[in-house]
Amino acid sequence: MVIGSQDQVPSQSISDQEAFRLFNSSNVSMVITDPHAEDHPIVYVNRAFEATTGYAANMAVGRNCRFLQGEETDPDDVNRIREAVANVRDVTVDLLNYKANGKSFVNRLMISPIFGPGGAPRYFLGIQRPLDKRDTSMSPNAITHEMREVQHRVKNHLALIVGLIRMHERDAVGARDQFEVLSRRVEALQVLYEEMSNPELSRNMDTVSLGAYLSRLVSALQQFDGRAGIRMNVSVDDVQVSTDTAVNVGLVISEVLTNALKHAFIGRETGLIELRMTRLTGDGARVIVSDDGVGMDEGAEWPDTSSVGGRVIQGLIQQLQGKVAVMRGANGTVVTLDLPQLADQV
Repeated sequence: MVIGSQDQVPSQSISDQEAFRLFNSSNVSMVITDPHAEDHPIVYVNRAFEATTGYAANMAVGRNCRFLQGEETDPDDVNRIREAVANVRDVTVDLLNYKANGKSFVNRLMISPIFGPGGAPRYFLGIQRPLDKRDTSMSPNAITHEMREVQHRVKNHLALIVGLIRMHERDAVGARDQFEVLSRRVEALQVLYEEMSNPELSRNMDTVSLGAYLSRLVSALQQFDGRAGIRMNVSVDDVQVSTDTAVNVGLVISEVLTNALKHAFIGRETGLIELRMTRLTGDGARVIVSDDGVGMDEGAEWPDTSSVGGRVIQGLIQQLQGKVAVMRGANGTVVTLDLPQLADQV
């Protein structure tokens, strides 16, 4: 028999006691915590929680949920939970927890605030589901952790390559120019990779914030080649570009900054280098590197196409469809790089 709207059985409310009984007998592990009490303790667990973790209710109530964490629990996962609770929002995290017998398990933890009559959070509800091996291998957390390990190894390898190149550069005879170009290229790639690996600064693996990348590149150059008395100021707009474009721009700017560090302050202990990038009307940007050093020699050209490094830089500028202007004077040097079509290269 099909029940029409006029034949529907009216719903009946259940008592608080009955609701509590159903909640407690659920096969889904549940926890309630009190954010207003000291150290945000557990105030209730159901029987499924006891079966999942091996902890009886009297061993869990009154304690912060962190007692389920252990040596191999990822701090980043814990921070995600802490931030969600602080911002009173839902969150789902696959967290490595430990049972009472010390055995670890991957716990898909879903946390949601429970609001009181005034709209303020009164409690937090945590629902736990242990993941089997197949679920664990396919979980977003597992993929993130594997990517993080790969990123760590790549950054270490790039750092090792930079060190080896610089070591051979010191011993090179007649090939120092080529080693300098190679070392700058690897250093720029190293910084770019770190930028791409930072989810707070990059949107995805295909694009990168050029302003943030150049800022980090300046910091890296200060660490590698800087002197205590030489200040480097950075002021950049946010421009999203492809990773290939970022590499090319980074290599050019790295060359300009390296030249300034090496040649602009000969005989001086102090000085200032400034890097500025502003968006141009349309799709481009203008990058200006200035210093208050001794200035370029009369008749000197940049880039110097008589050298391998200069020809590489000239080629990169042409790939970017950029234009370079160099102004020199008693108060230093100003290199302006206009990049008219950055957005087209995303």
